[in-house]
Amino acid sequence: MKLSDLRPAPGSHKTERRVGRGHGSGRGKTAGRGTKGQKARTGGHVNRSFNGGQTRLNKRLPFVRGLGNGSSVFQDEYTIINIVDLELFDGGAQVRPEDLASQGLVTPAQGKGLIKILGDGEIDRALTVHAHKFSATAKAKIEAAGGSVEIIPTRVYEKTKRRKDENKDTAEVAQ
Repeated sequence: MKLSDLRPAPGSHKTERRVGRGHGSGRGKTAGRGTKGQKARTGGHVNRSFNGGQTRLNKRLPFVRGLGNGSSVFQDEYTIINIVDLELFDGGAQVRPEDLASQGLVTPAQGKGLIKILGDGEIDRALTVHAHKFSATAKAKIEAAGGSVEIIPTRVYEKTKRRKDENKDTAEVAQ
């Protein structure tokens, strides 16, 4: 096989339609663009947001500035676990998010995420529970049963924007 023998698969390549090559071709004169008008001109296309003279959609919608911190992109989503669900574990056990996933209380993906323990139900055994957040009632019930609460720290990122007054402080220190 040589490079000169290479051909595309049959039917995979359509020959290009040559327009504007005389009236004998069937696509001569206006070359399939109709007669006059914006779309017949070179470079003439209608903006995709153009609504035929009606006010376009982005003008009709209310003006809202940016996403803001209230949007779901910036919110932490916690998987909720109630104290009742912790009855699956034996007394004196260490309950971690991966243990909750192995017991089937949460999915493996949720086990890698943030977990919050709520105080719905009762607990009768001492457990050491590791989670990112606890409600006040859950904490009280776990400690009343002789267990303990371990809060898993979450990452807190420093702000990347520099304020003007911070720049002045660093400039004074440098001098």
